[in-house]
Amino acid sequence: MSFRTVVIKNRCKLDYSLNYMVYRGDVTKKVHLSEISMLIIESTAVSITAVLINELVKNNIAIIFCDEKHNPKSLTLGYHNNYHSAKNIAIQASWQENLKKVVWTDIIHNKINNQAKLLLKYKMDNTLLLSYLNELKLGDSTNREGHSAKVYFNLLFDMLNRRSPSFYNNALNYGYAILLSSFCREIIANGYITELGVWHHNEFNHFNLASDLMETFRVIVDDMVLQLEKDEKNYKSKMANLLNVKVFINGKNVYLDNAIQMYVKSVLNYLCNGKGEIINFIRYELPIYENDNNV
Repeated sequence: MSFRTVVIKNRCKLDYSLNYMVYRGDVTKKVHLSEISMLIIESTAVSITAVLINELVKNNIAIIFCDEKHNPKSLTLGYHNNYHSAKNIAIQASWQENLKKVVWTDIIHNKINNQAKLLLKYKMDNTLLLSYLNELKLGDSTNREGHSAKVYFNLLFDMLNRRSPSFYNNALNYGYAILLSSFCREIIANGYITELGVWHHNEFNHFNLASDLMETFRVIVDDMVLQLEKDEKNYKSKMANLLNVKVFINGKNVYLDNAIQMYVKSVLNYLCNGKGEIINFIRYELPIYENDNNV
């Protein structure tokens, strides 16, 4: 099972040999494709062969390319990694509106619940968020999510403007990009497309469904960023370990990567059949940075 998010920071050539990704820089290193869950290419001085890209895609490994400032700018995934894609996409296009409202309400309920718990963890007043939680209506018709987000970010990050450049914004965006990519990978692996969402429906957003499903999990990124020193130089290395964080879901302690797989399957099953239970993700443990996967 894949478990590593591999980050490429330095000038090198990446190519493929016998199921290994080969790093050729100051030294030569090999990583078996079965170990890689995601590849982040931070440097624009990296050259990568078409055959390696093809093999990564066939193995459902997400590739994130960064710009000259080392910020994520593009995501590469397989066009179709499931034999039932045509059938599943047709079903996806006909998802019932009432089921989508139920799913979105569940997502927002868990998101606000997680935000309230994180505020409590940092000894901040979560009373307002709990009141919004109690006021939540089907489909979040009164936009409790938006009100909660404003209160939540102002408390955690001292009146942070999410649209302005800052250390916290850069770190949050980096973590959210990894999270989004992981959800995109699982949606496509299950034979669906990311463009057709439950709530998000922006015609310019290719990842509407992933943007929906990741909402409940954003709090993990927020918590990791809060633990960083404001001028920390290696924050991207730590954020790259996001998918190795242990979380509590469905009565089990599992890696975040596995939790995302479980969660996506449960939501897709409910949307397609109107049956089964959507797995709730409402508790997590703090990340422990045990491995450095930088090359």
